[in-house]
Formats: sequence, C-alpha cells, structure tokens
Amino acid sequence: MSTATAISEHAEPPTGLRRLVAWTAFPLLLTAAVVATISLVERGWEPWVAFGPVVFSTFLVILVLERLFPFRRRWLRSHRDIHVDALYAGLDSAGLELFRPLVYTGAVAVGGWLATRGDSGVWPESWPLVAELGLALVIAELPKYWVHRMQHTHDWLWRFHAPHHSVPRLYWLNASRFHPVDIGLDTLVGIGTLVLLGCGDYVIALFMVVGSVHGAFQHANLELRCGPLNWIFSMAELHRWHHSRVTHEANHNYGQNLIVWDIVFGTRYLPEDREPPTDVGLDGMPHYPQGFLAQLAAPFRWARIKAEATHGAPEASLGRAD
Repeated sequence: MSTATAISEHAEPPTGLRRLVAWTAFPLLLTAAVVATISLVERGWEPWVAFGPVVFSTFLVILVLERLFPFRRRWLRSHRDIHVDALYAGLDSAGLELFRPLVYTGAVAVGGWLATRGDSGVWPESWPLVAELGLALVIAELPKYWVHRMQHTHDWLWRFHAPHHSVPRLYWLNASRFHPVDIGLDTLVGIGTLVLLGCGDYVIALFMVVGSVHGAFQHANLELRCGPLNWIFSMAELHRWHHSRVTHEANHNYGQNLIVWDIVFGTRYLPEDREPPTDVGLDGMPHYPQGFLAQLAAPFRWARIKAEATHGAPEASLGRAD
C-alpha cells in the first residue's frame, strides 16, 4: 500500500481533537465503565444486572465517536452487513448477547451461584478488587488464547470461527458476529476456568464489562492510538491485522482482551512500516455466504461450502495454517 493510498483511506488528517480522542477514548471509557459498574454494585445492584446498562451506554458513545472520528470513511457505509451483525447480536445472546454486553449475563449469574457452592479456596478473595480483576483477565485469557489459535489452525474449529472473519469491514458491531458454537466454546473455557477457581460473581461481572467494552473498541471504526497499552491490551491497532486477508498476518494477535499470551508465545504482530489492511475478510473464499442463516448452517455443510466458496481453490488458501 502506497503512502498516498494509506492517507486517502483515513477520513481526514488527524486534528488536535482527533488525536486527543484517539489517545484517550479507550482507556477513559474502559475505566469509566468499570468504575460505574463498581459504583452501581456498591449501591446495591446485583453484579450481573449492573454491567448491562453501563456497557450499553458505552456502546452508544463508541457509535457516536465512530461517526465523528472514523478510521476508514468507507467503513462508515453499510456493506449490507448491519442486519447480519444485528441478527448475530440477538441470536448469540438468545437474550444473552444482545449487542454483546449481555453475552454473559446468564454466565455471570450461574458462575456466581456455582462459586458460592464450590469454593475451592484457590481464588485470592482477599486481594483488592482491581487486582482480582487483573488476575481474572490474565488467567481466563490463556485458555481463550489457545482455543482462538486452534480455531485458526484446525479446520474442524475454523468452520465455526469463519463467520467472524467474513466481515467486509470493521466497526463496533462486528464484536457480535460469532457463531453460537464459537461463543459457547469461548464462554466455557474463559468463564468456566474462573468459576472452577472460585472466582466470585462480582469479579466475573467486571471481567465481562472489560470484555464487552474492549470488544467494541477492538473492532471499532475509530481512530485509536494506544501506544504502550498495545503491550497490554489486544486493541484495534493489533486486531485489525488479525482480520487481514493475508493468512500470515491474520494468524497473529489471538488475544481477545490482553495481548500478554501473544507476547509469551510469539504471535504478537504490529508492523510499524505500513498501515493495517483496508480489505478484510476470508482469504481465498470470495463467495463465502454472507447471509445470516447461511452462515449459521455453513459449519455443518463445510465441505460443500469450501468447494462452492473457493471454486476449487487449494485448501491452504482458506486463511488457516494446518
């Protein structure tokens, strides 16, 4: 990509206000969401109820910021994808993941219930709340990292993860485009690990706040600069490479909230010599189904989907590495 092309893809050259938003929106809104949730819980709200309105409010702010400070102007236009992402948001939550903040409402409630009845004594409940939250993020990220990495390298898992990579652009609602099997597996290994360790519902609720807000920012069509935070969070500057059509680039940055395990296992990827890709999607599958129902059915008719979508293209071009 030439320099001229890269610049033209931006909505406009950064201004003082744009730079301010780019550097502060994510850390400030994430912190505000966590603090607001804690405040509501301290006022008597149940943890699994408190995080919902907080995250919804944050999503509205992100939606407005996208319109004012877009990363790619072309991504502001609908690519006939809004209704698909909205349907994913509704189905994947079954009233559980509506716009992604409610994804774990049931899991938080059940996890808290199980934790009070199966306390293994392993979880450090005496730690400060913020320290517990940090520990939960690091611990839950490890199994989530490996499941995500396996989804890119094993065909029997990739078929369920492919819908997420079929997006024609990146914007905040992409965070909802996950096949229900994909969501279920991610929830099981992430929340399940915390529950087994005895993590309480309060910390799990805060964990979900971070995950929901981070997910929206991670996919947002918003000018973002994280600097040193790119060594902590798996934020948009990193995640845009994960949606590249180039297999080598896409098979990096597997962290969903934190980038720590990518650093440990050598899969962090953030080139400094060029812009992230503009054309995102599935490599070698230009005719992968874009309809909602067709994508839900795709994993169960995978051999035919691959043949139809690739018109005989080699299996190596499917955006996976096995």
